[in-house]
Amino acid sequence: MTASTSYHMTPDEFRTFGYAVIDWIADYQARVATLPVLSQVQPGEIRAMLPDAAPSQGESFSDILADVDRIILPGVTHWQSPNFFAYFPANTSGPAILGELLSAGLGVQGMLWITSPACTELETHVMDWLVDMLALPQKFKSTAAGGGVIQDSASSAALCALLAARERARQFSINRTGEAGQLTAYATAQTHSSIEKAMMVAGMGRERLRLIDVDAAYAMRPDALAAQIAHDRGAGFTPAFVCASIGTTSSNAIDPLTAIGEICQREHIWLHVDAAMAGTAALCPEFRWIHAGLELADSYCFNPHKWMFTNFDCDAFFVADRKALIDTLSILPEYLRNEATKSGAVIDYRDWQISLGRRFRALKLWFVIRHYGVEGLQHHVREHVRLAQEFAGWVRASQTFEVAAPAPLNLVCFRHVGGDAVNQQIMDRLNTSGDLYLTHTRLDGRLTLRLVVGQTHTRAEHVRAAWERIQTEAAQVTNQWPFVEEIRQ
Repeated sequence: MTASTSYHMTPDEFRTFGYAVIDWIADYQARVATLPVLSQVQPGEIRAMLPDAAPSQGESFSDILADVDRIILPGVTHWQSPNFFAYFPANTSGPAILGELLSAGLGVQGMLWITSPACTELETHVMDWLVDMLALPQKFKSTAAGGGVIQDSASSAALCALLAARERARQFSINRTGEAGQLTAYATAQTHSSIEKAMMVAGMGRERLRLIDVDAAYAMRPDALAAQIAHDRGAGFTPAFVCASIGTTSSNAIDPLTAIGEICQREHIWLHVDAAMAGTAALCPEFRWIHAGLELADSYCFNPHKWMFTNFDCDAFFVADRKALIDTLSILPEYLRNEATKSGAVIDYRDWQISLGRRFRALKLWFVIRHYGVEGLQHHVREHVRLAQEFAGWVRASQTFEVAAPAPLNLVCFRHVGGDAVNQQIMDRLNTSGDLYLTHTRLDGRLTLRLVVGQTHTRAEHVRAAWERIQTEAAQVTNQWPFVEEIRQ
């Protein structure tokens, strides 16, 4: 039990234990590559190691930290491992961790400008930095009619955009009347599932989400979008929202923004662009083609917490017209009224998001940008893309594997020619080994493996080792499947 009679941790104790935690994190970063990437525990195993009841008296911090090693670490899937190639990255870095620590230490509640001016003004400024760093349209800057805000995730950004689109389509009356009418929204089946959830939360209904056909590269077909919008208008619906993707989760497909944007402008429909993982690539001028047509969008988001070394949660959400967003989400009870808000001279980010409360997320992003600089961030993005393209080349040169979708950036979709059962067994063997972690999708109904290069410390040797291990496991599996040789020939 703590020596303090108040039960609080004293500043001296905090300093001692804080050093111990920093040492633990540093040691973890040094050894994470040696740990099984995918947790190997069974369901219920972690809870079985925990006591039935909370302790009646405080325990020593050394015992608590020891239980992190004994109980917690075996149940962790190591997203920071250089051998983590699954999903999309959720990478962090030293400056991001330290920025998060400082944010926790300050304990800021940044719902209003007045509740911590630095929290608001740093966020506004860093978001403006991002506009320039990624060469986004200037209308997304706070110095224009738009502006940026840090959301917890791209899912929340999509919901906020959908709500603003819903209100704009009905002259901002739905929040008063509760009657959405016959509003429809549009995306593709390749779009993130958060759009479907947003339709549910916004009260617009999953059945009003139209899934638009994709082309051979799994990108939205503008002609199919235009036809569906025309059909809906003819049936008495009001098209209100389109979500285009720059880098879909399944295959990193990039929707044609210019053609989609022109349709949305002609039809007076809100266009939201989700670039959750791939948007970071635009730090490099040679990859900014992914944003062609973005000037036609009403809102845009990408996640620094995916591929920009800033730990979760940190989504950068931009709008071209902040008034539309604020008019949608603002509510001002008496207990929040203050002179700064009344003056109209400040931003209150509570009006830009669903929840009232908000953390000082901008600190970690600020730390990351200042530590790496634009050049440092560009260096790592380029290297990750180079490694992914090298992996794709190995797959193309193979007689037993094939690339299953275009690989413009750092995600490679590939599969063994032996079919779904073979690919499933290869993936299962790889993941249960603990040596690396892959996930899958289905493209044209076929099970497809995904390898994404984006973790902070992934280097050439890790990608090479992954490819060698994939081939080894494939050979083991296909020895059990004699018909594979016939397919291969």
